Amino acid sequence: MNTIQTIIIGIVEGLTEFLPISSTAHMRITENLLGIGNDNKFSLVFTVAIQLGAILSVVVLYWKKFIRFNDWQFYAKLFIAVIPALIVGKLLSEKIDALLEKPAIIAGIMIGGGIVFLFIENIFNKHSIESDEKISFLAALKIGFFQCLAILFPGLSRSAATIIGGMSLKLTRAAAAEFSFFLAVPTMLAATVYKLYKFNHENGGFSSEELKQLIIGNAVAFVVAMIAIKFFIKFLQKHGFKIWGFYRILVGLFLLLLINKGYITT
Repeated sequence: MNTIQTIIIGIVEGLTEFLPISSTAHMRITENLLGIGNDNKFSLVFTVAIQLGAILSVVVLYWKKFIRFNDWQFYAKLFIAVIPALIVGKLLSEKIDALLEKPAIIAGIMIGGGIVFLFIENIFNKHSIESDEKISFLAALKIGFFQCLAILFPGLSRSAATIIGGMSLKLTRAAAAEFSFFLAVPTMLAATVYKLYKFNHENGGFSSEELKQLIIGNAVAFVVAMIAIKFFIKFLQKHGFKIWGFYRILVGLFLLLLINKGYITT
């Protein structure tokens, strides 16, 4: 990977991490178009590690809501919600990594998730919970289980899974999206630390060039994610999810086309 490739992937991560369109699918497409193969061990770590930059944007944008040490229930809900993902991620780490290297599966999940999004608001159209204060501990746990679906099915999108989970529990669009953002912080922090530790242990550390790429990628993802989050909340409140469903279907079909033409190897 060179600096230009690092910046491009950082932009893609920042744009897609908190949108319900699967950052995994977009980064896999981008990597292959840039000529970065699945056999590049560092790139696999890099695409996870730069999520740290994206999640820091949540802490900065929502610092008044996120940093409230007198509200132990808020942090307890996040802790409860992240437990299922930590367990599933740890137990099925190798199988999940194998799925991440199969773009055809990711494309199929992208399309399937897009179809669901076309009808999601007709299915879950009763919303009575407008803030995280009204989310129960049991509801937080249920949203955590929804998050596991994104871990088990790369291409589904972590934000999509948790937002759908929240809406199924009567959260409004905005409330479900915000809780999804908050839950991303402990989830992705844990995933990033684990991937960095594993790579460091198995490969004897990071080279100076790799460390530079991690710093650049995280910085780019941080800045772009701040813009994307602000856009998404406003767009979501006004337009809903249907357009994201069409977008997912188109990207999934485009990914299948790239696979069929040999631009992306399976």
